[in-house]
Amino acid sequence: MFGFGEDNVTLTMDKPQPVSRLDTTVQGLVGTGVERVDGPAKVSGRATYAAEYRIDDVAYGVLVGAGIGKGKVVSIDADAVKSLPGVIDVVTDYDTFIRVSQQGGETEAPTQGVRDVEYFGEIVAIVLGETYEAARDAALRLPIDYETEEGVFAFSMEAERDGDLPPNNTPAQSAQGDVEAAMAKAAVTIDATYTTPSQNSAAMEPHASLAMWGEDGSLTLYGAYQMPTSDAQQLADALGLSKSKVRIVSRYIGGGFGSKLGIAPESVAAAVAAKRLGRPVKAVMMRQQVFDATVRRSNTSQRMRLAATADGRLTAIGHETTASNLSTEDYFEPAGISTHFLYAGENRLISHDLVRVNWLLSGSMRAPGEAVGLLGLECAMDELAEALALDPIELRIRNDPGRDPEKDVPFSSRALKEALRHGADHFGWDRRQAAGTRREGDWLVGMGVASAARANILMKGSAKVALDPDGTATVTSAMTDIGTGSYTILAQIAADMLGLPLDRVRVELGDTNHVPSGGSGGSWGAASSGSAVYLAAQALRAKLAKAMGVEEEELTLKDGQAIGANRQVALAELLDGKPIEAVGTIDKGAQEKLTTQASYGAHFAEVAVDVVTGEVRVRRMLGVFAAGRILNQQTARSQCLGGMTFGIGGALHEELMHDARTGKLVNRDLAEYHVPVNADVPDLEVIFLPERDIHANPIHAKGIGELGICGAGAAVANAIYNATGVRIRDFPITLDKLLPHLPAM
Repeated sequence: MFGFGEDNVTLTMDKPQPVSRLDTTVQGLVGTGVERVDGPAKVSGRATYAAEYRIDDVAYGVLVGAGIGKGKVVSIDADAVKSLPGVIDVVTDYDTFIRVSQQGGETEAPTQGVRDVEYFGEIVAIVLGETYEAARDAALRLPIDYETEEGVFAFSMEAERDGDLPPNNTPAQSAQGDVEAAMAKAAVTIDATYTTPSQNSAAMEPHASLAMWGEDGSLTLYGAYQMPTSDAQQLADALGLSKSKVRIVSRYIGGGFGSKLGIAPESVAAAVAAKRLGRPVKAVMMRQQVFDATVRRSNTSQRMRLAATADGRLTAIGHETTASNLSTEDYFEPAGISTHFLYAGENRLISHDLVRVNWLLSGSMRAPGEAVGLLGLECAMDELAEALALDPIELRIRNDPGRDPEKDVPFSSRALKEALRHGADHFGWDRRQAAGTRREGDWLVGMGVASAARANILMKGSAKVALDPDGTATVTSAMTDIGTGSYTILAQIAADMLGLPLDRVRVELGDTNHVPSGGSGGSWGAASSGSAVYLAAQALRAKLAKAMGVEEEELTLKDGQAIGANRQVALAELLDGKPIEAVGTIDKGAQEKLTTQASYGAHFAEVAVDVVTGEVRVRRMLGVFAAGRILNQQTARSQCLGGMTFGIGGALHEELMHDARTGKLVNRDLAEYHVPVNADVPDLEVIFLPERDIHANPIHAKGIGELGICGAGAAVANAIYNATGVRIRDFPITLDKLLPHLPAM
């Protein structure tokens, strides 16, 4: 449904959009590998991140975390450090400090009050100094007395489930048919449990906020946040302000991966401290505090049950997940989110449960659900293929459903089979040998495959496009660029739609003074904000066509020229000194329920395992993906490469370790929390299959940012099995787990 105002256009996705103007523009920028327009600013240091704004008279704040895992703060002796050189104040305002960060998109104030400590490292104070060093010194010395209580720090994922299925946009449980009966009757079954540990987003940029108050009682906060529009509402509610009084500026973000979806402790702490001091306050988390007090991906225990006929037709799928979180939180890791629709099977059970623990809050981390859920599902599919003596790719293709097996609605577009087949041909899958049979000296070599799927999401958002009298365009929105390429993609869309060279389009993002946006997260950013820019530019095209005296379909815009009715006019001349602008807004509609929308792909990995040391080397990986229209080949490829690297980390390296006595994270920096580095990342190749999705949005694109991680780790794990004949179900697959099972020299 379209809605027009004088200078805006709104599209609600109630119907398919079979015609896209991007298919008839003549410049052809969209879909090419345009280099990042923000690249020069970043590599030269001119891109300003949250902690880098130069504000006069700024005070420095250092956060203080609780030194117990469960209990109460009895007293904080602020006077003991106020006399130290350069120390200004200590703020311990229990009624205002944010206790835990919320998930992105929330509009209610986060839970508050830090007198009660729920986990080790929970922020209880902020120390303010004239220099960062003075504040840090005082923060380390700040005396705090606690009353400790018994907490849940070591636990059994199965024995201590609370049975209280939490509310969430994703159904916690769904059932269809009778899985137990199908398992009993099946020719072949798999019943295995896969476990994954807690993980940290480990973004390069630490969480940071710089808060300053205006004379009118308004707050401006320069922060590292992925969703400024909803984050401003959270911050306003936390501080008891109207949203109109809060401005968040987040122009550049050095990675978020979910940890910056909602506001984190330093934002409210900086704002409260700035209010008290009457001067700006900058609070930047130390790396250890980022680990201690932002958000973790939950650990999971996933029971996978598969039942199949002798010829490999699935008759049942069971995916039962237990995750963990604080007693005050409802979020759960939706590990079964893709299991709902990835494969056929008439009997289905997908459930999620929680164990309540005194560990750091768990929340969204890149590809929440699929990143760990496909480790379970895709490894179980590999085990089923082995039990059936069937090629793993053939098993997946035989169980590719024609319609959503639970909702009984069509897929908006689905190219999983094509991705599997194309990848198999390109990767040389026909050279794969039986498990444990290929050896090169001390190295056992094998190949693995896994499907990739990531639900497509459309988020309501707006963008303003303005054409100035000189024929240049400006795109503005509260949308953010978290390193994914938003600045470039939005410039490409505006340039193509308006027939402008790319250097005549300016993009301004990450400011809540601009029109609202859903921000970056959930792989919805490019398609949602890109659709908003498309709609605004379409409205401007209509105005330009009217000025030319032609129908919009008869207007050609190219190289800053308007062409129609046998004449060619420069845009600057056509505007005649008068700027024009329009706001485009995209919103979800009936298509979300009438179709199942997702991006798909296939991962292929080749690994070598040293029989002496158990060391695993990933030799090469291939990802084949279909995600609607690819808006920028270069930025999309970079996203997939990053996701595949995430997958390597999940399979082989990443694991947060909690002290069983206090819940404290013991590997809380990038020296001891191991993420893949250059030596771990082999030859990675990405291939995009041509696709359009007319049900998703008017630009026919689907989310791709998180698709690259979905299934990537499972392909590595399956390759390790093929190399060694050893199946490890407890991730990450470290050498100590492999060594006892490897063959003798």
